[in-house]
Amino acid sequence: MAKIGVIGAGSWGIALAVLLHKNGHQVSVWSILKDEIEMLNRDHEHRDKLPGVKLAEEIIFTNNLEESVKGMDILVMAVPSPFIRSTAKLLQDLVVENQIVLNVAKGIEESTLLTMSQIIEEELSTVKVAVLSGPSHAEEVGRMIPTTIVVGAKEKETAEFIQNVFMNEVFRVYISPDVLGIELGAALKNVVALAAGIADGLGYGDNTKAALITRGIAEIARLGTAMGGKFETFTGLSGIGDLIVTCASMHSRNRRAGILIGKGLTMDEAMKEVKMVVEGVYSAKAALALSQKYQVQLPIIEQVNEVLFQNKPADQAVKELMIRDKKLEISDIPWN
Repeated sequence: MAKIGVIGAGSWGIALAVLLHKNGHQVSVWSILKDEIEMLNRDHEHRDKLPGVKLAEEIIFTNNLEESVKGMDILVMAVPSPFIRSTAKLLQDLVVENQIVLNVAKGIEESTLLTMSQIIEEELSTVKVAVLSGPSHAEEVGRMIPTTIVVGAKEKETAEFIQNVFMNEVFRVYISPDVLGIELGAALKNVVALAAGIADGLGYGDNTKAALITRGIAEIARLGTAMGGKFETFTGLSGIGDLIVTCASMHSRNRRAGILIGKGLTMDEAMKEVKMVVEGVYSAKAALALSQKYQVQLPIIEQVNEVLFQNKPADQAVKELMIRDKKLEISDIPWN
């Protein structure tokens, strides 16, 4: 049995707490919100974020951060990406050397262009940082629907330990040393999912969705490999796998926000309607800045930025994508 502290009581943190308790581990869940913890202790259900998923009485819900950190084998960082740095700062005096911090948030910090694990390493220099990602909606994991994900860590032993803690008959865990590639795939797919949702909101069909997914993963891999990620990672669970599920499912807050924008709502109006952190909005500017830094073309992500932040009509953005200069699909395949 391992001791796990889940830092963050949103849908993903709660779903993972349910999974880890099912696996026989001791689980504590922390939230900064007093009302949220009172609801969880009273109802044993997160009625706002994960309704219908009952929570075992053995799971501890607390506002006391120290209670969810001290003596824990793994800390699961499950706060939304905009709050990773501030939460890591709260942990500075509580973590111990070589404690495992597993990031499950997806995003890129706009001001620094750092991934979430890089932020954690910057704020918590003595811990071992790992990441968990893949096609995995909390709404399905919480109900024990078969799911497959990947854990990335610099040390194989760390990845294997997390794999053993999380894996069961409905939650298959692969491991990988490509932490950067996993996180870039996870963050950038949210921006492409906004584009897929916008296309749905405009009333476009399956052809358009398939085009956005296919060309979207090409953009993600182009930037990711330029930054040092491995191409194979972007063809795997945290790349094309996560992109497919995020672009296709109504569980995806990024797709839902995109649909609302495609129907004519502003970015702010869409985010208020979704009532959850739409992480693709926070990653969009950072992705564009990275494309400029590494001199990589990301036409879909460029158009998403213009729709989000420059009030560009969504249908005009699609039109400009369609009439771009003629290109080869794959540039390194030679003609006979």
